[in-house]
Amino acid sequence: MKASFDEKGKIFTEVVKKRPVNVHIQTSTHLIRGKFHVRLNERIKDELDRSDTFIALTEAAIYDLNGGLIYNCSFLTVNRLDIVWLFQDNDLENDGENS
Repeated sequence: MKASFDEKGKIFTEVVKKRPVNVHIQTSTHLIRGKFHVRLNERIKDELDRSDTFIALTEAAIYDLNGGLIYNCSFLTVNRLDIVWLFQDNDLENDGENS
């Protein structure tokens, strides 16, 4: 990330613009639904491939493995090593019921 300084030494960094994407994330112990923020012109996979240890979600809901809601929170970080799978909500074709 590039940074610039003014004459008083104040640091200015580039603003990284992102778009919120509604996702489902499965860990070994929980299902998480929330908004995952992806850089413009990049894919979810590009964000997951970054070297950061955690990913950030907003407007998150955490469910137990039986589907019971445990927590709602405005901000959540998830260790990317704990992610079993992730999908974007608009890719959801069926709500789990037999069609």
